[in-house]
Amino acid sequence: MKSIYDQQTIKEFKERIQKIDKSSKAVWGKMNVYQMLKHCTENDKMLLRERSFRRLFIGRLFGKMALKSNIKNEEPLGRNSPTHPDIKFEGNGDVEAQKREWLNVLDRYSRTRPKFDSVFIHPFFGKMNEEQISKFAFKHIDHHLRQFGV
Repeated sequence: MKSIYDQQTIKEFKERIQKIDKSSKAVWGKMNVYQMLKHCTENDKMLLRERSFRRLFIGRLFGKMALKSNIKNEEPLGRNSPTHPDIKFEGNGDVEAQKREWLNVLDRYSRTRPKFDSVFIHPFFGKMNEEQISKFAFKHIDHHLRQFGV
């Protein structure tokens, strides 16, 4: 599986993101294009440890099992998975500005590979190591770009 910390992986994601515009429609799911861009931006900030979200009780019960299931192979994430309420957005906004922000956040994966000298706790999956974060970040981004047909 490709690594989110590899510059080539980021370049490929950025090329796909550039194909998105305000008229892009979801192939599945409830998010509009702005909501998806905002969701992915905030999720990546969390994985880069730039922000955090409250831990969900259901994640304490099933998170570790769900993480293993999600990253065990190279198959894309399933459609219509639940979204953490803190990164679920309503309404519309400036798609191009949100796209620029996400592109800037993605650059930080390859420029400033996080130091995992302390424990990272995902709000649903729980404790994650660097390899798990890399796999999940890759699959999450790919999932949402596929959602919008790119």
